[in-house]
Amino acid sequence: MNQTIYMDYAATTPIDRRVAKLMSRYMDIEGVFGNPASRTHEFGWQAEEAVENARVQVAKVLNADPREIVWTSGATESDNLAIKGLAEKTDKNHIITSKIEHKAVLDTCHFLEEKGFRVTYLQPDSKGCCSAEQVERALTEDTFIVSLMHVNNELGSVNNIANIAKLCSDQGVFFHVDAAQSFGKIPIDVRKLGIDMISISAHKIYGPKGIGVLFVNRDSNIGLQPMIHGGGHEFGMRSGTLATHQIVGIGEAAELMFQEGEKDFEDHLRFREILLSSLNQIPDIQINSDFEKSIPSIINVSFAYVNGETLMSALDNVALSSGSACNSELVEPSYVLKGIGLSDELADSALRFSFGRYTKEKDVQAVGSQVAKVVGALRSSQVEV
Repeated sequence: MNQTIYMDYAATTPIDRRVAKLMSRYMDIEGVFGNPASRTHEFGWQAEEAVENARVQVAKVLNADPREIVWTSGATESDNLAIKGLAEKTDKNHIITSKIEHKAVLDTCHFLEEKGFRVTYLQPDSKGCCSAEQVERALTEDTFIVSLMHVNNELGSVNNIANIAKLCSDQGVFFHVDAAQSFGKIPIDVRKLGIDMISISAHKIYGPKGIGVLFVNRDSNIGLQPMIHGGGHEFGMRSGTLATHQIVGIGEAAELMFQEGEKDFEDHLRFREILLSSLNQIPDIQINSDFEKSIPSIINVSFAYVNGETLMSALDNVALSSGSACNSELVEPSYVLKGIGLSDELADSALRFSFGRYTKEKDVQAVGSQVAKVVGALRSSQVEV
């Protein structure tokens, strides 16, 4: 039996073996298993030291102060804490985001709308980007936060967060960035950019599921209402006993991204060209990702006259996505693709290819060749019917 080729790294990544090995030292009686909040014995001291070391590792990738790193369960919780936590503390009531944000942001905004907040949903351009000019036009005296993703999870498109951050800073509005798809993959220097809050998830960078970060800029004087109470952990912003092994995992994953991210990026550029050389031989396709404004590890392609789910099912031993994994239970066209103007038919025919650290060149070639053959076969069968 042939091993399945995994090409859905934008959904999640496997834990790097080096990360898993380190995590294993922080769980059992022979390792460092203590509660980091236990200040009266060495078990707690050792755990606290490991937690703080991981905080330094994550902060280094952002050029941040370790005291600006708040542990959460993942980017979804981080998004909620950033937006709801600020909403609870402000006397303003206007939020700006976009129509194609992750559901962690969109559902949070919908929740706040039910509480009386007003939300402006920016219309992205045809490649999935929003501009500082759009944000500026949407600003009002009541705007307290702009929340936009750095890299779109379905398209790979990259927003110009530097321009938007400067605008928000000039206007006295907080700027939150969901960087789940960009952290460690493209540079983010919070000191240069002046971003107020950033959401990060470990499982997108070869770390464990269930752990993430909210970066909270100490220079911004942000007061967040905690969503979870019970001990005042994490600088009073997120209570609960810290999962040392998971925190060590995200720290080591961040360290490896810091060391190897540039090589990964170059590999993904090469893989993208290889895949496109096969896909471009297929007639009637549409590349939905803008390669001048996107990361190379995500490619979104529509195959006209072919249903994406049918195409995925017909592929042999290939793991892909027809939309973001967080919406995989919904059998309907991707709201992201429709949000950039695609018809239902083209959105329904789209597949997302995403590369990662363990992608091999021969696998990319094999997938490209197989997709070309299967698309041709499916179209031929429709003609025969």
